[in-house]
Amino acid sequence: MDNLTPSCLKAILHSKRANLYYLEMCRVMQKDGRVLYITEESKEKQYWNIPIANTTVILLGTGTSITQAAMRMLASAGVLVGFCGGGATPLFSGSEIEWLTPQSEYRPTEYVQGWMSFWFDADKRLAVAKVFQHQRIAFMQKVWGNDRDLKQHGFTLDDAAIYQALDSFSARIDHCHDVNQLLLTEAKLTKRLYKIAANRTNMSGFVRNHDNRDDANAFLSHGNYLAYGLAASTLWVLGIPHGFAVMHGKTRRGALVFDVADLIKDTLVLPWAFICAQERATEQEFRQQCLLNFTKHKALDFMFDTVKDMARHGQAQ
Repeated sequence: MDNLTPSCLKAILHSKRANLYYLEMCRVMQKDGRVLYITEESKEKQYWNIPIANTTVILLGTGTSITQAAMRMLASAGVLVGFCGGGATPLFSGSEIEWLTPQSEYRPTEYVQGWMSFWFDADKRLAVAKVFQHQRIAFMQKVWGNDRDLKQHGFTLDDAAIYQALDSFSARIDHCHDVNQLLLTEAKLTKRLYKIAANRTNMSGFVRNHDNRDDANAFLSHGNYLAYGLAASTLWVLGIPHGFAVMHGKTRRGALVFDVADLIKDTLVLPWAFICAQERATEQEFRQQCLLNFTKHKALDFMFDTVKDMARHGQAQ
């Protein structure tokens, strides 16, 4: 452990890392060259190791603290740290998680330069936004067309309602003349998917409301913030500032995080939020299901590949 250097900690590519932690009611600290979190149960302190070389994001929820020494080691390993409210959702409605990003000066420059080469042109931004939406649909078709667990719960391309919703959205993407029209079209698709998911899980009266605390709404918010963590990590590793969005930038400074998270949210979070709500799963069980699906379907790889491709070739769109 004495010979461990920051370069050793970065040996595992971020796109291949397995872990995303949500911690609450604990203290994160550095001890003997490792990052640990401490919990107190029955007046006894228990120490748990965090494998930082294989960790992408750490979310610190209610009742947590972290030491400067632990932050130094996490930064060396390239781990994103975020403070959030209970259950991995923000403390205040509508606010975003405040990300603490490692300040590395040795991240690649090619991706941010490629992104900037098209970003200041509204037409090119719109073209990239459309590609993002096409990629989003392609990913959903791939996952929902092959995932046996989802098929058992009625989320399959063989379902006429799902097939028609995706086919209709795909056909409309290229006909959108501006970002606002694309956002409106995208919102209509998500609304249809909510309705389909509610029908498949016998929740016909469901209404999406971020303030509602029913299981389906709570799980949707929780799972979406896990996706935001992966998106923020992707952008940090590639060196692209999260303010340079292609769709959501009108009202949100960190909107590129939302653009990238949208690539996987409806595919991997939406159906399982309803399924887990129907099965009365706990918050922890739902979180584990989300993380399992992120790994199973290589969500982080897909995010990296899509953003890198747009950074390299977006200016030619």
